[in-house]
Amino acid sequence: MKRICVFCGSHTGNDPSYAQVAREAAEAIVAAGYGIVYGGGSIGLMGIVADAALRSGGEVVGVIPHALARTEIAHEGLTELHIVNTMHERKALMDDASDAFIALPGGFGTMDELCEILSWRQLRIHDKPIGLLNYRGYYDALLALFDSMVREGFIGPHTRGLLSDAPTIKALLAAMFEAKAQP
Repeated sequence: MKRICVFCGSHTGNDPSYAQVAREAAEAIVAAGYGIVYGGGSIGLMGIVADAALRSGGEVVGVIPHALARTEIAHEGLTELHIVNTMHERKALMDDASDAFIALPGGFGTMDELCEILSWRQLRIHDKPIGLLNYRGYYDALLALFDSMVREGFIGPHTRGLLSDAPTIKALLAAMFEAKAQP
């Protein structure tokens, strides 16, 4: 089965609509015929994504390091749960198990995962679609920074184009897979 890795927060944020967007994203991913790979926790947006995907009949694979299994409360009801030793192992296994990547709102961990997977794509370590769900403009400042990197000559327009973004999950999935189909 094809799977989309979802990077997202271990918190729910200050606005309850973030939880609704996480639910909608999981439901749309499953409805599109994909399983979900994610960080393995049962709290925050991570737990909401996992629970919504499971309720929708989707496959959900969690990958969590031992050190976080208690603080992020490893989800016990998943299709598969992999407990690994390090964050490096976590990210490598998430990459291996996924056919695409989407970042929902989140904090430093989400940024770390998104930027690493973008770097791997830039370095041609993988050729998988990457998307940023820019709900309510959450990532406007980050996208402006990426555009600044192009203007200032640190990345080229093609490299900037490796990341699709959209304000809704349906638009994001369409943009990601349209970009993948182009030569």
